[in-house]
Amino acid sequence: MRNIFLITIVSVFFVSCKSTQLTSNAKASKGVKVDEIVNGHNDNFKDFSTLSIRTDVKYQDIKSKQSISADIRIKKDEIIWINIKFLGFPVAKALITPAKVSYYEKVNGTYFEGDFILLSNWLGTDLDFEKVQNLLLGKALEEISKEMFVSQIVENMYQVSEKKPKDIQKLYTFEAGRFLLKKEQITQVAEEKNLEINYLSHTLVDDYIFPKEMNIKASQKNEVSIDVEYKKVDINPEITFPFSIPDNYEQVEIKQQ
Repeated sequence: MRNIFLITIVSVFFVSCKSTQLTSNAKASKGVKVDEIVNGHNDNFKDFSTLSIRTDVKYQDIKSKQSISADIRIKKDEIIWINIKFLGFPVAKALITPAKVSYYEKVNGTYFEGDFILLSNWLGTDLDFEKVQNLLLGKALEEISKEMFVSQIVENMYQVSEKKPKDIQKLYTFEAGRFLLKKEQITQVAEEKNLEINYLSHTLVDDYIFPKEMNIKASQKNEVSIDVEYKKVDINPEITFPFSIPDNYEQVEIKQQ
């Protein structure tokens, strides 16, 4: 059942009744610098206080396939709250803050409280609160600087990569119209770990741009694939974040891989 929690943590978002799918046929132009791409990308993200999100997620690994739904609530830069449902019934709940990750699941009566080792181990790359929040918003996981990165045109899009790749290699692909992130890839060469996030489409909701569909692939010893469809989002609603681990649940301990 832990997979249900993990599936949802790295997934989320929506198409609301006020949404418009964004499409662009723009082609990348020569001479566009890395800082222009990054500034254009960052300009897509308007400030908000809270988000309420409803999602559908499909998960597949070498052993199983699962479909779930989840209610996601975000207080910007402070809280990510997730209520996970299977066939409409609540089965797990998670609370993520900059300080720690907490979750509990009902089937086995277990819970976890600790740092981001849980998510980092599962996806094969170091994660923190800001990176998880960025993933959900369709924003590049990490800061991209012109000093460290270089751009080129690949298939009419801007591909940004490190000038001097190290053991951890990072690659970002942006479309040319609004500099929306289409793909990011983080590879740990020596450890043979790879995280690939593809933003297949985006949507405009009340002048806010969000992902509409995404696919996440994490490859280590095995490969995990997650398809996400964002069903509905409410911007700046009044929301609460109820979370309490039952007294009789057993704690799960997770070690660094």
